[in-house]
Amino acid sequence: MRMLVGILCSVLWLLYLGQLTTVVNLKMAQRLGLQERPSNVDRLHIGLEVWAARWDLMWLWVLPLAGILMLLDHPWWPYAAMIGGGATFDTGGREAAKVLGLRQHGIRTGSAAERRLAWGVFGYMSLVGGLALTLGFAEVTR
Repeated sequence: MRMLVGILCSVLWLLYLGQLTTVVNLKMAQRLGLQERPSNVDRLHIGLEVWAARWDLMWLWVLPLAGILMLLDHPWWPYAAMIGGGATFDTGGREAAKVLGLRQHGIRTGSAAERRLAWGVFGYMSLVGGLALTLGFAEVTR
């Protein structure tokens, strides 16, 4: 199970690179489909996404690192998994809540396809974050 979760966590380096691209070059991130196209969203949503990406760069490296540590069976993997898992689980849920709140107030948050992709990412983050958090906690308390 640890190896599978390690692989799932390691995949999140792609999300980290996407957020880095958003911070460095938003237009490129939009062209690559990493962010919603400007024609499909309100400016408020774009601004929130850029600020969220900046914050994500501070935290979202921990769970992919935990994944690598899991695969290497490094003794620090449970601690990185708990910290990174908690942060990633929270981020997935918080971003989903943000989008729901924006949509409730009539803010455009992307095309149907862009929203499906976003919900998939939020779900993946929450699932993998929760698994890593649980696995790390189980290892520490064993």
